[in-house]
Amino acid sequence: MSDTIVVGFIRTPEGEAAVDAAVEEVRRRGGRLVVVHSAKGGDQDAETVVADRDALEALEGRLRGDGVEVVVRDFARGKEPADDLVDVADSEQAALIVIGLRRRSPVGKLLLGSNAQQILLKADCPVLAVKAR
Repeated sequence: MSDTIVVGFIRTPEGEAAVDAAVEEVRRRGGRLVVVHSAKGGDQDAETVVADRDALEALEGRLRGDGVEVVVRDFARGKEPADDLVDVADSEQAALIVIGLRRRSPVGKLLLGSNAQQILLKADCPVLAVKAR
């Protein structure tokens, strides 16, 4: 097991909360951060793709500027985001995966989001799930 933390990133308050929690873990453990963004190829418009890439570049620059050792992995290859995240965590021998969760209605609380549920079921390392503030 390494000191690498893997975080799933999307451009939402939940995605930002996941990054913030992952950075706290990296600082506490003295490790490095791998940011994973995964989109199914072909189902996004050009504006979304450009906005996602811009957000990832800005995030990487901000984290490096704050002294965080960071690697960004951006996938658009048709796999489920949960599979990409778990695959990266496995290949990095990650110590932890951090994901963001949406707030849900009382009925929705019975089930997690499908990506979160798949990550929890498939991951070989601990998973930290956080909500946006």
